[in-house]
Amino acid sequence: MNETMVCAVGRVATQPVYREMASGPSARFRLAVTARYWDREKNTWTDGHTNFFTVWANRQLATNTAASLTVGEPVIVQGRLKVRTDVREGQSWTSADIDAVSIGHDLAWGTSAFRRAGKAETAPAPTHPEPNWETVPNGSTEPAEPADQRRPEPAVLT
Repeated sequence: MNETMVCAVGRVATQPVYREMASGPSARFRLAVTARYWDREKNTWTDGHTNFFTVWANRQLATNTAASLTVGEPVIVQGRLKVRTDVREGQSWTSADIDAVSIGHDLAWGTSAFRRAGKAETAPAPTHPEPNWETVPNGSTEPAEPADQRRPEPAVLT
């Protein structure tokens, strides 16, 4: 299977939106990835261009994402890159989505405490409804179901 796998390092730009769907839990959020470079003239680090990605998480990853991430936190996202174009109201739009396989806090910026989630655990209900800021190509607000992302539990060595 030929897929474009990416690893994006950035910050959570929108609060994750969590939904229970027929195919299982789904969550999405926007990721801001800003290039930084050393400006020799100013003798300081400077922000470059910012790219925004819509990150989609499914199943247990969706539940854990909704329970763990908030706006502004540094994260690392690994997944399949999907670039799509669409025509809306006569204008051409291009968007880049990441179908996440793994999401985690970037420990270069702070500490994190890992807690194994139970199978029956669900994400907390959002405190306020999120706007419908994106639709998928078929016009539905429901994301297409991706390939199974479950991983086997690691073996315990004794």
